[in-house]
This record gives sequence, structure tokens and C-alpha cells, in this order.
Amino acid sequence: MTALLRFDDVALRRGGRLLFEGLSLDLHPGEALHVMGPNGSGKSSLIRLAAGLLRAERGRVDRAALALANDDLALDRELPLRRALGFWSRDIEAPMEWLGIDHLAHVPVRLLSSGQAKRATIARVAASMAPLWLLDEPLNALDAKGGECLSVLVEKHLASGGAIVAASHQSLPGRWSKLELGA
Repeated sequence: MTALLRFDDVALRRGGRLLFEGLSLDLHPGEALHVMGPNGSGKSSLIRLAAGLLRAERGRVDRAALALANDDLALDRELPLRRALGFWSRDIEAPMEWLGIDHLAHVPVRLLSSGQAKRATIARVAASMAPLWLLDEPLNALDAKGGECLSVLVEKHLASGGAIVAASHQSLPGRWSKLELGA
């Protein structure tokens, strides 16, 4: 089975500081990895490295097509939500419904609350059809219902052969392999 994400003896340095080295991992379809660690340990940097936004100091990173959810909303703030999400995919109705934001379809993105914006970001990732999801602090700004919606989407994605890497200092619902940074 081909890995959707592979790190081979990877080292990452940011701001002159070595965050990690000798990191090797394979993430296959149906697998989820929870990257944990204290602030500054490199969780978000690992997500950015996996996304191709950072370069490893050494080692190799191979990745399948991916979708990234981080603090960047990546939606036109002036457009209504449905139209803004439609930029990324034509199939946005189901993810909007699963995340409980379908009733906001005509609301301009700039008027969404933090939690609604986080749900919209996750809907963008879900609509992407990318086999690899990279989620940086996916529970930030989500209420309990939003967390439940995310959990359901995660299970759907894994069951369909996708894989997920999530960086979070919070406990994530479901079954996750764990990677502790800065331990």
C-alpha cells in the first residue's frame, strides 16, 4: 500500500533552532496521526513542512495531493459563503451540511464568527477530495457541536481511504496514532 505521506529521516530548523531531526514516518490510507507537543515544539511547522510550505534541512518528504486547514481562511471574505467555497470545489453542499453551516450559505464570509469560519475552512478541506488532509489546531474556535461534526468528517474521510495529520495540543476524538514533539 502506497503511503499518502512519507517523511524519511527529516530534520527541520526554524529561526536557527532545530525543531526535530531523524523523523521518519509513513501515513497510509485510513490512518490518522495526531501531532502533539508544547507550544514551540514544531507542531505547526511539521504541518507546513508536510504541505510543502517549508523545506526540510535534510531528509525527504513525499506527499499525495493534499488539503490544508490552518489559520489562513483561504476564502474571499467579501463573497457569500457558498460562493467563496465554490471557488475550491463544485461539491460544497454536503460538507456545508455536515458541518452545520448550510444555513449560512448567503452570509458574507467576513461576517462569520470564529467558529463558523473554522467550520468553513474544514468544509473547504472536505470538499477538496484530496486524499491527505493536514489540520493545524482543528478544534480551535469550535464549540462542542463543531467538534462532533469534525469527528464525523474525520471518520468519513478515513473510511473512504483518506489519511489525516492533525497538529493539536488538545485531545482529538477518535482513533489516532500519536507523535509527540519536544518530549
